[in-house]
Amino acid sequence: MASWHAAAAAPAPTRAPARRRPRTRVDHKRARPAPRRRAKAKGGVAGGLAWIIVAGVLLTGIVALNVAVLRLNIRLDHMNNQSQQLQAENAALGAKLSAAVSSPRIQALAKASGFVPADPTTIGYVDLTNRRGR
Repeated sequence: MASWHAAAAAPAPTRAPARRRPRTRVDHKRARPAPRRRAKAKGGVAGGLAWIIVAGVLLTGIVALNVAVLRLNIRLDHMNNQSQQLQAENAALGAKLSAAVSSPRIQALAKASGFVPADPTTIGYVDLTNRRGR
């Protein structure tokens, strides 16, 4: 059996000496460390601002287009109302014209002026085709 005292008296195992790396000559003029790459600048605030401006311009264009279409629709509605009004006036004038040219009205005016209808038995026709050839 081993005692604690015997273990304390035993020499500790030794480590092998660390190997040294051979030194290489470095020419400081030739071998420069590679320059650090700069991190790409992110769009961040400027990129976001650009997108906001683009979206604002597009929305402004859409609003302007909608306003123009609304104005055209109002003008078209006004023209349709005016067209319907003119058609109604034309129909009224057509009815007035047909009443003015009607045969009973003309006959009544003629009787009031002293004219009488012609007797159908006294009406004669002249044949002008035979006279031309002579």
